[in-house]
Amino acid sequence: MRRAELELPPFYVRGDCGSLRARATALGLDVEIAEVRPEDALATFAKALPVAATGQPATARPGKPDDSSANAAVASIRQAVDDVVAGRAGAVVTNPIAKSVLYRAGFRHPGHTEFLAELAANGGQPPQPVMMLWSPALAVVPVTIHLSLRDAIAQLSTDLIVSTARIVAAGLKSRFGIARPRLALSGLNPHAGEDGSLGTEDQAIVKPAVDILRAAGIDASGPLPADTMFHEAARKTYDCAICMYHDQALIPIKTLAFDDGVNVTLGLPFIRTSPDHGTAFDIAGTGRANPSSLVAALRLAARMAMRPA
Repeated sequence: MRRAELELPPFYVRGDCGSLRARATALGLDVEIAEVRPEDALATFAKALPVAATGQPATARPGKPDDSSANAAVASIRQAVDDVVAGRAGAVVTNPIAKSVLYRAGFRHPGHTEFLAELAANGGQPPQPVMMLWSPALAVVPVTIHLSLRDAIAQLSTDLIVSTARIVAAGLKSRFGIARPRLALSGLNPHAGEDGSLGTEDQAIVKPAVDILRAAGIDASGPLPADTMFHEAARKTYDCAICMYHDQALIPIKTLAFDDGVNVTLGLPFIRTSPDHGTAFDIAGTGRANPSSLVAALRLAARMAMRPA
């Protein structure tokens, strides 16, 4: 697809020009790539892909994870955040990272979300980052994220549910323009615990969170059975589903909207979006990758950046 056909908002890449030019040549793409300063990117975008150099070479071949490129990946994230904080850009749009490669290079965070929270802290107390997967059909938030199911259940608490839902409600208001967000909170157990017969967590942990949110004036419902929350009629009753663990949230949205889903980090002092998929090393460099989720992430970032914080 051509850039004009995609109707992309203006953006620039924090990366390595040499690597990008080599990829374009290998794929037979006639793409002009220009190394620029961030402040010159807007003027360049109409005629070329603007790239602000990180100063770190990206040497990995397509589909071949290479530990030597870990520093380039981390630098691109760090510098993109610096650009937004300094007002040189309106939002950060990240691409998938190979976590195993970064871990071998000393990266200590479970993923993008936690690293971005540290960058946002700027040496102070990190904010609570909230991962929302958004699409036109459905928006979901997992309360616990990159944890084993055993650890997710152990860490789930009323306070964590409440703080997560408050951040979601505030983000839906400020970034999405929803005056009174409707939140649907799933139960943890099958059938939301069946009044305690299938587990007590929903009555002891989730329901008190719903009561606290309602008392604070937030339109929250639940705990709801997760297996009946995501059909078409149910989705019309809320703006975001707050789920108790990772797969409970991500399976439905990736089933309904894999190609146009966007990962949005709420709770940060800057806008961050990302495609909702991983690195797909098996098709990297073949020209078969679907850009739809990245395009959706760029469009949503631009839309959010147009709203006052």
